[in-house]
Amino acid sequence: MFRYGLSLCATLLAGAALAADTPQVPLDDPFASGMWEDHQIAILGDPADIRFDDRVRVFAPAAAEDAFHVPLLIDATAIPDVEEIVVTADYGPIPKILSYFPGEAQAKLALRFKIDQATAVRASVRTKSGSWHVGGTLIDAAGGGCTAPAEAYASDDWEEKLGEIHGRLWAATGRARLIVDHPMDTGLADGIPVFIIRDLSFTNDAGQELARLALSEPVNEDPAFTLYFDPARMPPLLHVSGRDNNGNQIAGTLTGEEVN
Repeated sequence: MFRYGLSLCATLLAGAALAADTPQVPLDDPFASGMWEDHQIAILGDPADIRFDDRVRVFAPAAAEDAFHVPLLIDATAIPDVEEIVVTADYGPIPKILSYFPGEAQAKLALRFKIDQATAVRASVRTKSGSWHVGGTLIDAAGGGCTAPAEAYASDDWEEKLGEIHGRLWAATGRARLIVDHPMDTGLADGIPVFIIRDLSFTNDAGQELARLALSEPVNEDPAFTLYFDPARMPPLLHVSGRDNNGNQIAGTLTGEEVN
């Protein structure tokens, strides 16, 4: 009996050691991701304030045909009092894609990003109470989008176009669409340092900030965004301003006429 007891204890201790070395996936994670537990603490904070919520809808292609420009639509309009939306990729070399502060806009955003391998992509929505509501989707991909140099460098005039804004407003549907000319280098391509837009602010003619974006490296080259407003409260014009990590200023105005 004594020998059996020692053997049982040794087996239990070995099993406990093996369990300690095995990454633990939160039981309620719908994607059973090995990275989510670390990301939710590092990026969002206290896991007690984080919950999965079907009201946070994330739309994307099941497979990324173009690893450099993967379309994504986040819709959290079913959740009241949204203050911030954080978009992340579990298996991205740089997991955080961006933060969106909708302000006077709707809690809905369309964007494009670079993908490096198959991954769960999540939108984490923070409300005024401080709690986080998380939704997501799986995207299959061959990858490599984060480690290649920008295509802009093949053009001789890319520096002249740097920071130019293109887009327009659609008042009837409450949409604001823009593209900003910028390489958005991740710093992961050999010999090319990080070169990205850090922030974009959207203001009305009175100077009131209506929404704001804080961008990270995985946002696609020549970043494209669609913001959504209540059509009854859509501003007649939208001033866009920002800067990149080299201090270059970005400025332009969106109206009902297309900006080329």
